[in-house]
Amino acid sequence: MKATKILLILLISALLQACVTSASHRDGPPPRPVNLSQVKEPVPKYEPKSRYGNPKSYVALGRRYFVLNSAEGYDKRGIASWYGSKFHGQLTSSREPYSMYAMTAASPDLPIPSYVRVTNLENGRSAIVRVNDRGPFAANRIIDLSYAAAAKLGYAKNGTALVEVRAINMRNPNATPPTVLTARPQLYLQVGAFAEYTHANHLRRELSRYTTKPIRITRNDSGKRTIYRVQIGPLIGVGESDSLFNKLNKHGLNTAMTVIG
Repeated sequence: MKATKILLILLISALLQACVTSASHRDGPPPRPVNLSQVKEPVPKYEPKSRYGNPKSYVALGRRYFVLNSAEGYDKRGIASWYGSKFHGQLTSSREPYSMYAMTAASPDLPIPSYVRVTNLENGRSAIVRVNDRGPFAANRIIDLSYAAAAKLGYAKNGTALVEVRAINMRNPNATPPTVLTARPQLYLQVGAFAEYTHANHLRRELSRYTTKPIRITRNDSGKRTIYRVQIGPLIGVGESDSLFNKLNKHGLNTAMTVIG
């Protein structure tokens, strides 16, 4: 039993490492255009957790990720990317073969499998995808869609998009409607969150050494706690966010994450 468990852990690590090393090679779209009208969204249904791809935690590219016990209540905004022909036919972390023509996704922390609704906050397009893989491990990304899903959401040519990811309520799948856009999303890089304003202000002064962008401190009162978040922006797109993220990371400020206001 112990030997089986060790082999299982080694297999999961190998699959995750395959995703990481393959990511360094050139990826791209299918060789021929995809008829998106023929690509159907999955119908959410209850599925037990996969035997593979669901460790409590794992390390990829030097960072530790923690897998959620449940997708219930998951609602996150951030940057989405996509993966395509380079991975087509390879095993996902769940040991299912990856298809760039299916409506699937990779998540660093959602349990496998999960169903989520992804909305492109830049054009309002929305689709349901089934999470069956781990990733993306590139900095500052919250989800990696299949090529077909990215094309459906209208960002396959751009490579990235600002999105909202909301878990499907499995007790009532129709209770997760598409998000209605009310304003153009603004991109910020959040570098820290503190219970004390003085700590937040200290970080703001430190960040001014590395950027001329506006730096704001937002206050959030949640229950009995007050949180002060230090954010840089608004930023001009994903490119500027990535550049600033990498710059701060080189200076030891490696807790930054993209947020959408």
